[in-house]
Amino acid sequence: MKKVKFNIEYQLKSASLNVLWNSIGTPLGLAEWFSDGVTVDDNEFTFSWDTNMQTAYLIQLKPNSSIRFQWEEDKNTDYYFELEIDMQEITGDLTLVITDFAEPKETEDLILLWNKQIEELRRKTGI
Repeated sequence: MKKVKFNIEYQLKSASLNVLWNSIGTPLGLAEWFSDGVTVDDNEFTFSWDTNMQTAYLIQLKPNSSIRFQWEEDKNTDYYFELEIDMQEITGDLTLVITDFAEPKETEDLILLWNKQIEELRRKTGI
């Protein structure tokens, strides 16, 4: 079944750009909130949760702005997931924009999973 693209925006008003980027743009930062552990071999990131492991390839990196991965299972497709920092020009507030793909029946569950992950990010970083 074909996956559909969706975006979720999380307002992180009290966030520091450096703290947020270190949390989403580094293996150590990702291991604090996104998964239990991250190992990196060149552009291959292996994320672990309990006894489960999943590999993603780093396909785009814009320092202090965005990071895009493609799960190994989605190789040779246009599917990816991206974490992008958006700064509001007027207020300077930060928004974390998640772009992901899911099968239509699984979109709602994946959004709930992202919500849980972002709550963990907020808890771990205080943002």
